Amino acid sequence: MNSDEQLVKTCLQGDSQAFEELAVKYQNKIYALAYRYMGNEEDAYDMAQEAFIKAYRSLRSFKGDSSFGTWMYRIATNVCLDELRKRKRRVLTLSLDEPLATRDGDEVEKEIADTAPTADIIYEQKELSQYIQQVLGEMKPDHKVTIVLRDIMDLTYEEIAQVLDCSIGTVKSRLSRARDSLRKKLSERELLP
Repeated sequence: MNSDEQLVKTCLQGDSQAFEELAVKYQNKIYALAYRYMGNEEDAYDMAQEAFIKAYRSLRSFKGDSSFGTWMYRIATNVCLDELRKRKRRVLTLSLDEPLATRDGDEVEKEIADTAPTADIIYEQKELSQYIQQVLGEMKPDHKVTIVLRDIMDLTYEEIAQVLDCSIGTVKSRLSRARDSLRKKLSERELLP
């Protein structure tokens, strides 16, 4: 199997089959990343496809400073964030006071259920998030980066080993220690009033 760098060079020489090999290699990872951002399969599929199109069009800008996979993650992340920003700007305004017309020509008053979390739940979630961030900040850098790459970025042990330039055993060991530390801190916090 060709290395990513060889496939990029071959693709730049006009062989689009080389890019297909890269796409097949990374499609599941890019889809998984897009799914984390978008929250549903259809949007994740669209964003992953858009990321590969963008990568193909800008392949000449790939300098090899990072791995092809890292470059693709960056493109996919930017594509998802751009789409989420666009959606945020496209907020549709509806009047809650205007009745809705039915198919029969009748009008009914709008009844909207409040599905938003209550203030105490929001506060607890924010407080927990801040506490987890604080605990991560107190961890050894090796443990912190390992838990972020595995549990937040969802990279495989092999990918983490490549990123950190260490063995898979070291990755597993650091991850186990990081999770134990986080678990211990969270259980201590639950005991506090």
